[in-house]
Amino acid sequence: MSREPIYLEVPLSKGGVEPLRTGDVVRLSGLLYAARDATHARIAEAIDKGEPLPFDPEGQVVYFTGPAPARPGHALGPAGPTTASRMDSYSPLLIERGLRGMVGKGLRSQEVRDAMRQHGCVYFGAVEGTAALLARRVKEAEIVAYEDLGAEAVRRLLVEEFPVVVINDMYGGDLYLEGRERWRRKVGEV
Repeated sequence: MSREPIYLEVPLSKGGVEPLRTGDVVRLSGLLYAARDATHARIAEAIDKGEPLPFDPEGQVVYFTGPAPARPGHALGPAGPTTASRMDSYSPLLIERGLRGMVGKGLRSQEVRDAMRQHGCVYFGAVEGTAALLARRVKEAEIVAYEDLGAEAVRRLLVEEFPVVVINDMYGGDLYLEGRERWRRKVGEV
């Protein structure tokens, strides 16, 4: 587990996510795609129909968020992480197509973790309750698809040193489970 931040440029290669382990502190720079529940449902529908996707998932990172409107002088309004499990039925479809990272909060299903191991993807956690602070890391924001979904439209975000932590690595590690186990051991030692 890295205590010093690891700086990564998005898009990511499989080789770029291989060294990451649960608990690593990461700063992402480059392009992220903001997408939530309704967007994922539309993407799944497009995949099912063989239609083009709103972005090529190869090497990309999706941030599960529905930002508030931007205030004057800001690229984006407050944009905190959404509960990732709401995208669990859709995430494997993108991971199979080369998605390298997801940012959200909360646990992921076994199906998603299996897809991550098989295809080389990591799940990053962003700290909930820091929506305004996270939005300050967004330098540019542009709606690229599904504008009719409002806050849930697909947005391309240019981020600079966006702070995240590796929750699930591509080897089956799970920071939530590992953290609980470490806590139990410490309590048992007392």
